[in-house]
Amino acid sequence: MSEVKSAARYRPETRLVHSGTLRSQFGETSEALFLTQGFVYDSAEQCEARFKGEDPGYLYSRFSNPTVGMFERRMIELEGAEAARATATGMAAVTTAVLAPLKAGDHVVAAKALFGSCRYVVEDLLPRYGISSTLVDGLDLDQWKKAMRPNTKSCFLESPTNPTLDVLDISAIAEITHKGGARLIVDNVFATPIWQSPLSLGADVVVYSATKHIDGQGRCLGGVILSSEAFIAEHIHNFMRQTGPSMSPFNAWVLLKGLETLGVRVRAQTETAGKLADVLAKHPKISRLIYPGRADHPQAAVVKKQMGAGSTLIGFEVKGGKAGAFRCLNALKLSRISNNLGDAKSLVTHPATTTHQRLTPEARAELGISEGFIRYSAGLEHVDDLIDDFAQALDKV
Repeated sequence: MSEVKSAARYRPETRLVHSGTLRSQFGETSEALFLTQGFVYDSAEQCEARFKGEDPGYLYSRFSNPTVGMFERRMIELEGAEAARATATGMAAVTTAVLAPLKAGDHVVAAKALFGSCRYVVEDLLPRYGISSTLVDGLDLDQWKKAMRPNTKSCFLESPTNPTLDVLDISAIAEITHKGGARLIVDNVFATPIWQSPLSLGADVVVYSATKHIDGQGRCLGGVILSSEAFIAEHIHNFMRQTGPSMSPFNAWVLLKGLETLGVRVRAQTETAGKLADVLAKHPKISRLIYPGRADHPQAAVVKKQMGAGSTLIGFEVKGGKAGAFRCLNALKLSRISNNLGDAKSLVTHPATTTHQRLTPEARAELGISEGFIRYSAGLEHVDDLIDDFAQALDKV
């Protein structure tokens, strides 16, 4: 197979189309789908050399696969990382990145504002293996400083946060993390690699749920971990090889196709989200609106410093609590109720009863997730149709 020369010198849109492509002897235009479990060897000696790591070929698709490798390479060149490993889901990426480098006796500091399953990993899963954790207000740098211990090995955050779209100062938190001798892991799903580059801001590891914007069309699950060669080789590669949270070749192929249009989709969705946010912010039935692209965002200065533009997501609170939110959700005709995001279709969800339902009411209140709070993910519909749809839905509140 021949490999397309590195596209790292090109701009992101070009990398999204060309990076990492491997071509077989047939010279196919689209990336080939190697839907195989295993590989054969020319000799027993070659097989032995592969297993020893002395021969660079493929062994087994749980370890590596040409199609999965293309997806990893494209993400590496897009993100500016040294290495990557693709995973079966976004949560497999988070769990592997957080858990794999740790051992009993280690300590993790994480922001409180996390996706519900991420909170589970930090609060419930890690302690079962003797790994303690401290949750902090991610916006309060003093809390990060005070939480650091001699045995703190990792810090973890997402920015913007799910679902309230707080924007954490990644550079400042990275400095605190590194001063304490730990590594910083950033979930960059809400910003996407189009609008934010955590590695350039000082993060050590970046994770994505590729299920979201990277696929962008509601077709498959996937995740990816990006970091240095040393981190991937020392902590991630063998963990994945032995425990098996691997991405399927078919999903990797679908995600490669999604990456080709990622820039176009994210820019269009961000423009739509910004226009809709400006309209909703003035609506009398909405008591609070949060959008990173607006000047009234609580961390507008941080957004300007570290993000290229606002998100594809909006958070807003409907008057009337849960009943008001449900009336609005049920009346929408274009934006469909779903716990996914980053799709070509506009999606809405009620975090208090879905993504964050396992948290106590007190914990949700602390994060600003009220009973009337709705998370909106902008799709590719015409923005005027979406504005009209929300207008008629809010009339029902």
